[in-house]
Amino acid sequence: MLRMDEVPLWERTGNETITRLFPVRYHAGVALIVHVADISRLTHHHADIHLTFDGVRFTLTTHDAGGKLTAADFELAKRIDAIAAGHAQAWDLGPIS
Repeated sequence: MLRMDEVPLWERTGNETITRLFPVRYHAGVALIVHVADISRLTHHHADIHLTFDGVRFTLTTHDAGGKLTAADFELAKRIDAIAAGHAQAWDLGPIS
């Protein structure tokens, strides 16, 4: 059930959560969050999101399953990876020179 091979850049904490930091600049992070929030609304599964100056961290767990990982978490992680690929281009990662 723990399908970490499908989301190799995510970190697992026991059977409770998977998490990943996407290192993007602040405004690119906001755009990423909005895009992920829209997909989350459609799939009825939501990430815990932490935005900082150096990136966005998504943490996934299934609250309805008592805070345990389910297939829904891995499916959302794969969708977030695909979405983030468009938000983590070189111009989003470093300072403007």
